[in-house]
This record gives sequence, structure tokens and C-alpha cells, in this order.
Amino acid sequence: MKIKLKSFSNVFILLIGILLFSCKSVAVLPTKQPLKNVDLKLLSKEIDKAATNLKTLRSRVKVTYKDSKQKQQITLNLRLESDKVLWASASLLVPIAKVLITPFKVEFYEKFQKTYYEGDISFINKQFGTDFSFYDLQNVFLGNPISEMKSEDFKRISHPQFYVLAPKGKGNKFKPTYFFEPNTFRLKEQRFFIPGTAQSLSIRYLKDQKMEGKVLPKEIEISFFDGSNLIQINLDFMRIDFPKKLTVPFKIPEGYKKLSL
Repeated sequence: MKIKLKSFSNVFILLIGILLFSCKSVAVLPTKQPLKNVDLKLLSKEIDKAATNLKTLRSRVKVTYKDSKQKQQITLNLRLESDKVLWASASLLVPIAKVLITPFKVEFYEKFQKTYYEGDISFINKQFGTDFSFYDLQNVFLGNPISEMKSEDFKRISHPQFYVLAPKGKGNKFKPTYFFEPNTFRLKEQRFFIPGTAQSLSIRYLKDQKMEGKVLPKEIEISFFDGSNLIQINLDFMRIDFPKKLTVPFKIPEGYKKLSL
């Protein structure tokens, strides 16, 4: 049986094309150490697939606050409905404050001074020199990067332990840097530097936990350096569930004084 040279050539070209396409389509495989050469677009896809997505979350969180002068512990009852609301009730043996955050507003009241606040998320951003949105805060609690990995162009920073990525663009008020585990593609840390200042914000994910097939942070460490002082906030998620219906009771008590911030 004879094979025409032209037909063989066409088949050979077709096979080469299939191999090249297949090589480009192969996902980045989990490894113990980061690969030296990796397609960043494929890596971003794996990171997106590893991100936590859910409808509701309810958790009891032990919060430890520490600065150069004091250390305090409180308990938070935290509730989140994806893309809609973030609610928290703080207790120090007895309830002391409540917070309600939506994409459009921030409200809270505290019982010691009998004060309350109504405004937008700029109140939170003023504390850290950031420009976080509601969705960014939501991602912080879920252990996801605040950037949309598939929609941004990233550069890679060499690191022996993690995949370290930073956006190429200069449009951000603060400059984020992300550290990802090479074996799970989960976020381990996101750092933010405020250009022109000595201020920095670091959010580290010390431990993860798996609940009903979902991977969520178990311990988060938030560190803020304002140029001279370091503030640390540790969050320990002790109980987590995913209720079908979520209530977020919030009503500012009568007689409380409104804060102007």
C-alpha cells in the first residue's frame, strides 16, 4: 500500500497542529514548588477556579486586636450574603456593637458611647488609606484576591515558595501583591502599599478549613503599618455554616448620637 506524499504531509501538519493546541490548553498542574516557567493566563484561570464562591455564610469569629499600647479580644457573629450584605455583631461578654455593610452604604452603632454612623464605605477606606469596595471586603473574608485575576494583566515576581503576582497597571490607589500556594492555588497573602507613603496593609491566610466541600479561611492575620505604628487584627473562624435563609437584624437605637467622620 502506497501513501501519497501530499496526503502524508497534510496528516503530519494536522497532528502537529493538534499537539501545539493541546500543549497550549493544558492547565497548570499543582506542584510542591512554583514552576520557573508558567503561562500567567493559565495560572490565573487555576487561581479563579480555586476561589471560594458561596451564597451565604454564618460564622462565629474570635477577634484579637493588638497595637503598641493594648491587646483586646472580642467575639463576632458574622453573616454574609454574597454580593448583598455583610453583617456583624460584636460582643465583649455582652453585645457592644453592630455593623451592616452593603454595596451602597455602611452603618454601625456602639453601646458604650451610644453613637452611630451612617455613610458609605469611604469610612473604612479612610482608616487604611485604601479604596476597597464592598466586593473587596467580601473577598477578604472568603480568602480570595480582591483583583479579578482573569480580567487583569499581571507580572510575576520571583519567589521560592509561592506564585507571586502583581497587576501591571498603575491605576490603583494602592499597589496589591498576591502570594498563591503552588499546590492548591489558594491565596496565602495579599499586600497593599500606599504610593508616596510608608503605609502598608497585609492580609495573611494562616490556615484554611474545608466545610461542605468549600475551602474557607480558618485564621486570618491583618497587619496595618501607618509609618510609625503597627496594628494587628487576628480572626479565628470557630464555627461556620451556610444557611438557606439569612437574617441580618439591624436597627439604630433611639437617642444615639450620630457621628460625623
